[in-house]
Amino acid sequence: MRIVKRIFIAIAVLLLLALVAALFVPKEYTVERSIAINLPADSVFTYVKYLKNQNDYSKWAGMDPAMKKEFRGTDAQPGFVSAWESQQSDVGQGEQTIRSIDEVKRRVDYDLHFIKPMNTRCDAWMQVDPKGGKSEVVWGFHGRMPYPVNILLPLFGMEKAIGDDLSLGLHNLKERLETK
Repeated sequence: MRIVKRIFIAIAVLLLLALVAALFVPKEYTVERSIAINLPADSVFTYVKYLKNQNDYSKWAGMDPAMKKEFRGTDAQPGFVSAWESQQSDVGQGEQTIRSIDEVKRRVDYDLHFIKPMNTRCDAWMQVDPKGGKSEVVWGFHGRMPYPVNILLPLFGMEKAIGDDLSLGLHNLKERLETK
């Protein structure tokens, strides 16, 4: 009986330590990647602002060829929605909505709503900056994890996991646009 009591006390102490540690772990994360594209910024932005075009370069869009896709609204306009549903748990179900488009800054902001496997919301953006006669495309992602779940944030390795996917998507975008 003493062993069982000690095990419960040890578990309680570990849980308490995890809850205290979670107070000091960030609750938000931001990941950005960029790539140079050998085309003028206006040309690249004209392509990037159409959310449907992500199907041609985003890693996530190609993860399940059988995924159901639905589009609502007018593409390249705030309020346009790209929804997906997949039987694969790593793809799941969700929606990406164009929140705003800034033609001057060549920036598109998105609301991401992941419904399955876990209900959460994140922000994403793409920005095209002129660099001489070329472009720098930045793709970013910002999310939040509430306390005490945020204790898992360092274990998920968001910087690498999301960053690698963004980098692959940007590489695909570069290849697609430069070989047109």
